[in-house]
Amino acid sequence: MSKLPQEHKFIDLSDYGRPIAKIIAHSLKHTAATPVHVTIGFIISGLIGVYCILTDYYWFAGFFLIFKSILDAADGELARVKQKPSYTGRYLDSVADILLNAIIFLSLWYVTNTSLWVCILAFIGLQLQGTLYNYYYVILRNKFNGDRTSRVFENKTPVALHGESQRQVDILFKLYKFLYGIFDKMIYALDPRAGFGKPLPKWFMTSVSTFGLGFQLLIISVMLVLGFKALILPFFLSYTMMVFIFVGIRKMFY
Repeated sequence: MSKLPQEHKFIDLSDYGRPIAKIIAHSLKHTAATPVHVTIGFIISGLIGVYCILTDYYWFAGFFLIFKSILDAADGELARVKQKPSYTGRYLDSVADILLNAIIFLSLWYVTNTSLWVCILAFIGLQLQGTLYNYYYVILRNKFNGDRTSRVFENKTPVALHGESQRQVDILFKLYKFLYGIFDKMIYALDPRAGFGKPLPKWFMTSVSTFGLGFQLLIISVMLVLGFKALILPFFLSYTMMVFIFVGIRKMFY
């Protein structure tokens, strides 16, 4: 099942790896591989990317960060292909993403002269950007009967789906709430009535998709390859201002 019905799909700039992700998912359809195995694969790819940053192999770093993004899409695709959605996979994916984001930003701080405070604020900004995008996207998915594994408000531990452990879901949900709860609350405080407004237009969602993790990793990769590693953290810190601009547009027109 697609995340959105065909008539409501938009150009997602962060989802450039989807075609390759689908190929990977279909190639694994009749194997013993599970979405969790693919998630572990993107964790490994992300860590290799970090190692390459620390050792100045920036072309390889860019490759593995982008490959991480592709595998990040492939785990969800595999769950849909095998028709085995799970909350275990959903929360493991998110927990792995935020921890890898933190490690990537710390590695960029380590190899540049950037202030640690800029690193911390840039990381907070990165997460706020991603949270706003996910917030608007999940609202669309729920409104138009798309993929419902993600919820607009993650306030209650979900009941484990068939074939997964409730204990694993409980643990991963608590980790998710601990790591993401503050960002969810901040975005909700900025735009609490987003779910009651008019459906967000495709052009708007395409613009907000620059906040998606795939696009963020692409920006990091390109800047590394072009020799702009010292500008990456300041860029994400300054780009956080677009959160307020997008929220303002949503409130004013939609």
